[in-house]
Amino acid sequence: MSKLKIAAVGDQFIGMAVFDRALKAVLADGYELDGCDSDWPDVPFFDRSGPAGPEIAEYSGKPEDIEAYVMGADVLLTHLGPISRSLIERAPKLKFIGVTRGGPVNIDMAAAREKGIRVANVPGRNATAVAEFTIGEILACTRKIAEGHVGMAAGAWRGDLYRYDRTGDELCDLTVGIVGYSHVGQRVVRLLKPFGCKVLVCDPFVKLNIYDSADGVEQTDFDDLIKRSDVVTLHARLTDQTRGMLSKEHIASMKRGAIVINNARGELIDQKALVQALKSGALGGAALDAYEVEPPDTKDDLLTLPNVTLTPHIAGASRRVATYAAETVVADLKRFLEGKPLINECA
Repeated sequence: MSKLKIAAVGDQFIGMAVFDRALKAVLADGYELDGCDSDWPDVPFFDRSGPAGPEIAEYSGKPEDIEAYVMGADVLLTHLGPISRSLIERAPKLKFIGVTRGGPVNIDMAAAREKGIRVANVPGRNATAVAEFTIGEILACTRKIAEGHVGMAAGAWRGDLYRYDRTGDELCDLTVGIVGYSHVGQRVVRLLKPFGCKVLVCDPFVKLNIYDSADGVEQTDFDDLIKRSDVVTLHARLTDQTRGMLSKEHIASMKRGAIVINNARGELIDQKALVQALKSGALGGAALDAYEVEPPDTKDDLLTLPNVTLTPHIAGASRRVATYAAETVVADLKRFLEGKPLINECA
């Protein structure tokens, strides 16, 4: 009996070696693996304006770069591979795609459905990593950790950060507003509770679970959350409805000195209005891991502000995310091979 032919299109985060370890744990030696790793994240990924066309987004490389690996494969495992219609049409044996992401945006799902290819992904794969990162950013902003570091790195002893009018606040005295109550948002709530802060949640599609309700977490609408929160952290998906949701008008309605955290997508915020509010002192600070343009232009004013903590879209990056994501799609591959329903099948 011939072995299962598996193509793995990885990168420098979830690479072939990570896929291979997950496969060995489940399939032993019952497969043949071939593929490649792209240069991402050392080289930014393409979006819908990239070489694969507008049907897919956030992918690394070109379809023709991976065609040789996919053409004869029964199974494809990938993280950011550009799985376009043309590639799917050139893969006559392909029956299963496992994509190690929260959403299969780099897969032409219409083409996969037409060919009867089953697709599985990993919803909430990096929720814990992003939630932990969010807590770190909140503390970095509220307790002036980033400002103190920047001063020290420049040779300045920022003793002035101990002044009453410049020092930070403790979380137990603050109201934290969480926009989006899915995988990440719920974990952020859980991690915030021991700090004793007041927690507000806005998500029109999800109700509070019984534990958060019992612990005094309050669900409210977006306008109310924006006005009452000392810290606003965004964990909503980017859709036509959420694009620009933190608008110039909403920023203007925030408490003076409030802090904005964004580890979701840069397009959720009117970035120009955010920069102006940070410059004027209307907002006390921001921690951003996502931007309207990635990477930001080196001349972007955002990069020069002293009250901003900036990171290069790494909130969801941890070693556990990589191994967990690979293990999860391989578990669904095993279910597929056994004729069982998939746990995380993409519609």
